[in-house]
Amino acid sequence: MAGTTPVSDARARTRAPTVRAVAAGAVGNLVEWYEFAVYGFLATVLAERFFAPAGGGSAEALVRAYAAFALALFFRPLGAVLFGRLGDRWGRRPVLLAVVALMTGTTTLIGALPTYATAGALAPWLLTFLRVIQGLSAGGEFGGAVAVLTEFAPPGRRGLYGAWQSFTVALGLLLGVGVAAATATLLSDAQLASWGWRLPFLLALPLGLVALWLRSGLTETPSFLAHGRAPEARTVRLGPGVLLLAAARVTGWAAAGYTFLVVLPSYLQVTLHADVRQALLSAALANAGFAAAILPAGLLSDRVGRRPVLLAGAVLVTVTAVPVLDLLQDQGASGVAKGAALVGAGAVVGLMAGPGPALLAETFPTRVRWTGLGLAYALANAVFSGCAGLIITEAVRRTGDPDIPAYYAAAACAVSALALLKRPRTEVG
Repeated sequence: MAGTTPVSDARARTRAPTVRAVAAGAVGNLVEWYEFAVYGFLATVLAERFFAPAGGGSAEALVRAYAAFALALFFRPLGAVLFGRLGDRWGRRPVLLAVVALMTGTTTLIGALPTYATAGALAPWLLTFLRVIQGLSAGGEFGGAVAVLTEFAPPGRRGLYGAWQSFTVALGLLLGVGVAAATATLLSDAQLASWGWRLPFLLALPLGLVALWLRSGLTETPSFLAHGRAPEARTVRLGPGVLLLAAARVTGWAAAGYTFLVVLPSYLQVTLHADVRQALLSAALANAGFAAAILPAGLLSDRVGRRPVLLAGAVLVTVTAVPVLDLLQDQGASGVAKGAALVGAGAVVGLMAGPGPALLAETFPTRVRWTGLGLAYALANAVFSGCAGLIITEAVRRTGDPDIPAYYAAAACAVSALALLKRPRTEVG
């Protein structure tokens, strides 16, 4: 055909599966984190509809809602092992289809659940059960998505391609806060509490169908075809030492991300007495900063290395978390200053989220990559993210100290900084 050459045709054939792989690998994370964001941003409403009738005030009900949130993340490691072993043995594509279907189905069902007023004590148990299933599917999603993105990446571009996983996390969070904010703005408080809270969860169905369509056309990764099915690959084993080190390296990313990007709206409402719309706007600003920093951070890590970029983010959170929270509490500070602080806090988390997926992928060989990186990430999230809302809300309630979220994020990032100082393993293929 006129205007084409063998070289251009070859480049087009190389680009096509790569573009499809980026879209298919990343889209499941958008669905997953959209749901997690909606649950976090509407936690006060869910607490009232599902947990408040059990007795106690609004703070106690919110603690129960976050307990269900935390329980789901404690099932992530199990999901990482279950789906990771399947994905490492049978291939990336079929298992990625299964986990996004499971996540879509359970999220949609949450939107159809009866509340405590209708089903009584069964209602919170049904919500918690669906959250557990979501935890299992989410545990499998991360490892498979990162494996696909990094294994399709061209040489020297793993940081950038892996960053697309985190970028779609940011998009999912932004979509979640956007839908939650629009729902809260367009509906009255009574409508939101009665039936409006269901709409963001039901929206997961069309999002999940798009994800399934994209993944249905995904091909197997070159790395898995070359190394995953080799007889010697079956002898590869995961060591607890490397798993714990990998988890410690992303602990700060997990804790700071949940603190500033997901837990923030409920914290602002319950502790600083902001209304739901102000709280959601604050979360949107933080998530916008987060999204803007991810891809540049991943690209930078391809040039200077993963650890320096991650270490910079961890150190910055450690030293700035308390000043940022103090600024948000300062009634004399301008709205512009508070908005800039929120955007900056999100961007610093993005410094860790950009190179984080590639760093985890390069820690484990192909045959155990899905299981290894998924389990390391799930462990960090189960301990430091899933418990974030529960620990922060309960600690603030008991101590009255509004700086608790800052202490929590700073301590976790200090742990990551120490782990990142340890000499890295040799990069694997």
